[in-house]
Amino acid sequence: MAQMVTTAGIDVSKQWLDVALWPKRDEVLRVNRDAAGLRELTAWLQEHNAVRVGLEASGGYEREVFDALEVQGFEVALLNPLQVRRFAQAKGRLAKNDRADARTIAHFTAVMVEAPSPSRRRELDELSEQLNFRRQLRAWIDDCTNQLEHLRDKGLRRKTEARRLKLQAELKAHDKALAKRVAQHQEWSALAKRLCAVPGVGPVLSQTLIALLPELGKLSRRAIASLVGVAPFDNDSGQRRGNRRIQGGRAVVREVLYMATLSAKTWNPAIAAFAKRLAGKEFKVIMVACMRKLLVILNAMLRDGADWKAKSA
Repeated sequence: MAQMVTTAGIDVSKQWLDVALWPKRDEVLRVNRDAAGLRELTAWLQEHNAVRVGLEASGGYEREVFDALEVQGFEVALLNPLQVRRFAQAKGRLAKNDRADARTIAHFTAVMVEAPSPSRRRELDELSEQLNFRRQLRAWIDDCTNQLEHLRDKGLRRKTEARRLKLQAELKAHDKALAKRVAQHQEWSALAKRLCAVPGVGPVLSQTLIALLPELGKLSRRAIASLVGVAPFDNDSGQRRGNRRIQGGRAVVREVLYMATLSAKTWNPAIAAFAKRLAGKEFKVIMVACMRKLLVILNAMLRDGADWKAKSA
């Protein structure tokens, strides 16, 4: 009789890691989320012959855990927290705590994960952090702009305007530093040059795609659209045909892609012609379709190693 593979689930928090095994339901562990805790964790998993380990994306807290386990030879699967929670609800498990979550993750990894996640590209971490800081700068600038619409006190308006100008100058300097960082990296520079040749695609979108969508050019058109969240899903039942809607996907990538598509509708002949054919539909429907069209074009270019050609798009 074939021996069942032991899988582990890790609930990652800021302070510690809760670990459980499947099908060994009584085997649990809690360690600190630090170097000593990671050493204890890997030793414990090796002792219990765990082969595959699942952990949820946890806002970055999971990265060092993922890396440490991968280095030790474990198959590591990075999971979508919403999918894991839906799995728990399907089992009738409504309680939620760290230990119970670890057990659920272990069970989910055992029955729902067909293959481990691709190796994490650690060299992209720095670029991702730089882009995250840029988004924060943009949010602070928008906050100042929104405050100025309602402030009447002259002193407060001067302070807020001064803060906005300072943030705008910092954003400009940050963009220059980002461009320099990308130019110094041979692979990133080549990708950015190819992407930015497409009308509507600027430095921010190219940098975002490089850092946050490394799958671009490696997946099918349907898969890449679904991954970003610009693939409408069916909503039918019997004779009822519901509206198609997008859901899920990488919101940060989608937000930048949206802004680029606004420009592409004017300056990119392929996107402009496509949008014209959709005239009469709701604005959001046209925008999502154009976003998907632009993404598919970029995906095909990187897949084929081809440069932008308007007539062939």
